[in-house]
Amino acid sequence: MAEHLKGIAASDGIATAKAYLLVQPDLSFQKKTVDDPSKEIDRLKQSLDQSNDELKVIRAKAAESLGEEEAQVFDAHMMILADPDFTGQVETKIKDEKVNAEQALKEVSEFFIKTFEGMTDNPYMQERAADVRDVTKRIMAHLLGRNLPNPALIDEEVVVVAHDLTPSDTAQLNKKYVKAFVTDIGGRTAHSAIMARSLEIPAVVGTDDITKKANNGDLISVDGLTGEVVVDPTDDEVAKFKQDAEAFAKQKAEWALLKTAKSITADGKHFDVAANIGTPKDLDGVLANGAEGIGLYRTEFLYMDSAELPTEDDQFEAYKKVVETMSPKPVVVRTMDIGGDKHLPYLPLPEEQNPFLGY
Repeated sequence: MAEHLKGIAASDGIATAKAYLLVQPDLSFQKKTVDDPSKEIDRLKQSLDQSNDELKVIRAKAAESLGEEEAQVFDAHMMILADPDFTGQVETKIKDEKVNAEQALKEVSEFFIKTFEGMTDNPYMQERAADVRDVTKRIMAHLLGRNLPNPALIDEEVVVVAHDLTPSDTAQLNKKYVKAFVTDIGGRTAHSAIMARSLEIPAVVGTDDITKKANNGDLISVDGLTGEVVVDPTDDEVAKFKQDAEAFAKQKAEWALLKTAKSITADGKHFDVAANIGTPKDLDGVLANGAEGIGLYRTEFLYMDSAELPTEDDQFEAYKKVVETMSPKPVVVRTMDIGGDKHLPYLPLPEEQNPFLGY
């Protein structure tokens, strides 16, 4: 019997294929008191080194398949591995509390994850909890001697089903075989969703319980435009998804023909069709789709994507890239729009009756 689910449409596209459940290893362990904390610290450092080596390989693959911009998420992951605040707290906990490395890592990572998840007024920073989870899972797997799943080994057409997809999972997806993915949790601003859009793999996230509804080999239809997912669709539903997929492909082809066409009215007047962007990462799509300028550069995203106030150099480099990339086309820059419906955890603002009018 067909099972219908609704999630968040994270990456455009429509596909039907057999389910491939990406199963994570059991990373459970027992808390232990240790006599020699130095041995646990050595185990931790070895696991950090092994994780770093793996991430270098994954980053190189991501740069090749996704581009340098998207691959930079793994620079952030390697920075977590090298962050003295993160790793230092783990080492300190091992020494002071004489616990095994697994327990210390668990407690410290949970603190960082909880901190990010608590940033409810900043969805981007909230999603960074997934980065800490990804890195922690990799370290923990090495500490426990377990193997993480390798999506790069998929060699048949499938819809990947998972509780969540980490950035490193997503970067290893081969779009020749992975026709879509569906997850229990996640949002549009998660790195996995952003990568899916770069790979042009349809994706629906946040379905709550796809992993409980689907088994390996079940047929699954996915609509990354509407967020609709059907497990064991009927023949009529499969036909409808196929029809919708063909219509979407046709529409994309028509858009591709129009992207280089000039916008001219019936009486011969030309007007610019410009794009809105939030970060320099949006520029590839802007250029690929023939925009004649940037109608609005929402610079607040430079602040929202950072854990602290961007420096003058950070801002200069971001604006410089946009202007140079778009030259000689016009760029309209909006100064940061913060305080109404957008908040920064590191920039507390006073209570205001109507913050949309300013402070």
